[in-house]
Amino acid sequence: MSGAKSLSVEQRLLRAWYSDSWWLVFLRPVSWLFSGLARARRRRLQNRFQGRAFKAPVAVIGNISLGGSGKTPTIIALVKALAARGIKAGVVSRGYGGRARRFPLEVKFDTDVTLCGDEPKLLALELSSSGCPIVVAPDRLMAVEYLLALTDVDIVLSDDGLQHYSMHRDLEIVLIDGARGLGNGRTLPAGPLREPVERLLEVDLVLINGQADIPGVRADGRIGLQPRLFRHLASNKTVAADNWRESRVVHGVAAIGNPERFAASLQSLGLEVLLHGRDDHKVLSPGDLEYADQLPVIITAKDAVKLGGPIPDNLWVLDVEMVLEPTFVDEFIAKAGLVALDTGADRSAVNDIQD
Repeated sequence: MSGAKSLSVEQRLLRAWYSDSWWLVFLRPVSWLFSGLARARRRRLQNRFQGRAFKAPVAVIGNISLGGSGKTPTIIALVKALAARGIKAGVVSRGYGGRARRFPLEVKFDTDVTLCGDEPKLLALELSSSGCPIVVAPDRLMAVEYLLALTDVDIVLSDDGLQHYSMHRDLEIVLIDGARGLGNGRTLPAGPLREPVERLLEVDLVLINGQADIPGVRADGRIGLQPRLFRHLASNKTVAADNWRESRVVHGVAAIGNPERFAASLQSLGLEVLLHGRDDHKVLSPGDLEYADQLPVIITAKDAVKLGGPIPDNLWVLDVEMVLEPTFVDEFIAKAGLVALDTGADRSAVNDIQD
């Protein structure tokens, strides 16, 4: 159930792409042109930059579609899984929404979110104890060079950037939302794809977020978000996800790529969700969090890092865990040419963040 009063242009487009609305047929000629230009751009930039390797391998974790697929939580889970095997990773990101005066910028747990953007800030908070360096810059090539000059890491993980072809990469991992797949399978603006579907044949690994099969798409591994706990934002009190004692009817507010996935996580816990989806990266306003009925309002961790001012007493955050298959981590290490140490640590990787 949706409580949003109206849909933004972004939300309308996403809904149309993933339901293949009839009027998109008029955009197909532009989509064909876009596909051709995307192929030509990729060939030109790859010929120029691919092969100019860095002193450490670079792995891109990205996608070919718009709308959110779980990249940031997967990055965090992968950093932790690699650390458990004695491999130190660094992370670079575009830093969408960041307004620092100067880039590249190293992001710490106390960096102002307005300087670096919401996803890097969340990365820094979640990985602050791991020693993982995080650098943001609109030019990811600069970010990688800065990170490698700053510290010795075994591998650099790029949060998104699959289409940032001016950055050499040694490994490409594509994530796909299993619930929505690739929409109508067409490129922008007639569909949600940044590149044609055939691009998936060239990447190293394809990860499906969820258990659904996507026709014509291979699955080299699967990931999944599991609810872990509810966090009362004003007091920081936590409650196990399966021990919720507040109202079973709640407002779910999410400014992420796929708000419906957030609602599904809440519904899996037996909650009736009044969903209020907002545009990805939007800073939630007081009006997004205040409702006359005073029911609990639950938001994502990504949205929580952007909040300022007084915190309503009925505001909660759902913290979730991203689970990676150990076999995927082992395959990733092998393809990256890394050597894992047998630390005896648990080979499962989890992460408490919502993308």
